[in-house]
Amino acid sequence: MEKQKVLINGERLKNTIEEFADFGRTENNGVTRLALSDMDLKVRKHFKSECKKLGMTVVWDDMANMYATLPGVDEDLPPVVVGSHLDSVKKGGRFDGVLGVLTGLEIVRTLVENDIKPKVPVVVANITNEEGARFEPAMMSSGVISGKFDKSTMLQVADTDGVTFGEALKNSGFEGKEENRLTNAKAFLELHIEQGPVLESESLQIGVVEGVVGMVNYEIEVTGESDHAGTTPMPMRKDALFAANNLITEIREKMNKLDNKLVYTIGRFNVSPNIHTVIPNKVVFTIEARHQGPETLRQVEEIIQGLPESSGKEKCEVEVNKQWDRDTLWFDEKVINAVEQSANNIGYSNKRMVSGAGHDAQFIGTYIPTAMIFVPSVNGKSHAEDELTQWADCESGVNVMLQTVLEFVTK
Repeated sequence: MEKQKVLINGERLKNTIEEFADFGRTENNGVTRLALSDMDLKVRKHFKSECKKLGMTVVWDDMANMYATLPGVDEDLPPVVVGSHLDSVKKGGRFDGVLGVLTGLEIVRTLVENDIKPKVPVVVANITNEEGARFEPAMMSSGVISGKFDKSTMLQVADTDGVTFGEALKNSGFEGKEENRLTNAKAFLELHIEQGPVLESESLQIGVVEGVVGMVNYEIEVTGESDHAGTTPMPMRKDALFAANNLITEIREKMNKLDNKLVYTIGRFNVSPNIHTVIPNKVVFTIEARHQGPETLRQVEEIIQGLPESSGKEKCEVEVNKQWDRDTLWFDEKVINAVEQSANNIGYSNKRMVSGAGHDAQFIGTYIPTAMIFVPSVNGKSHAEDELTQWADCESGVNVMLQTVLEFVTK
């Protein structure tokens, strides 16, 4: 049988996606499955069980990253790894992350039922806490195993209930050994929904992802004084919210003069004491910016770091703290070409593109040859309960991944 003719079972893939969505399914058909929550632990056990049925061995490392391995003819050769994440944001969708893990599961099922013995092992990976929705930052565990983040620092990160990542890890039953970490592979491949409108708007089936844009993230803290909202004259106030508003206006005016491909977001904004009769005494907000060019990101940082230490007429103090950054990563050209050729061989329309969203492949790609596949997102929606990728597009993406994997494991 020619490898181009081997295709996955689309109906089985659909059923598996819905099956996994039951772990944390919301009333509006979305998913809430925060990292190392009860639902995450349940879906991990289910994933492990499904892999075991295929004769795979399943281990996890010290950051709870899971690796299910289908043996190859030569066990000593580096594996081909297919993976993504099973955790979600609060009230997220059924496809974000999980589709990439189930891509690997469906590929192994297809190999087994077609009696295709890979020359090298095939690993399906579930990377812990990609979303960062419970424990910041996003891509935490791939950041640790790639050397981007310090493990001891990450273990101390707490969720909104005060539970640290280290405590959740210890209680999860998935705290494995450091020696189980992904350290070497022939290729790392991640399929993901686009989370944007480009593929759908251009009526394309496949995105051949060449890289992931870099980003910077800062936290700005503005400190004023609380006083009575009705009795304090305007000139005598130290209103932290007014000061923050002025800073945001300044940031926007300067950022908008940079490259038009720059995107930036003020995603978290906390006001204290948040009482309508009290002048705000503190505002903390985040500003993140993303662009593929390091020079543009350098200019962004100059703008943020150049904010005044005091807010002028508002008489408030301003503190700027850098939280993290990620360099733009360009994927491995050989792996990119293999993905593109696989799409062309099957006859799927495709284009090369760059991801604006961060993915585990961004960190893993710093030390393993890596590429990604995108499939269309309806209306570009993601991180929402109405996130949707058509079943046919899911099937097309997994078929491209299957052909790409076959390219690496049969030669």
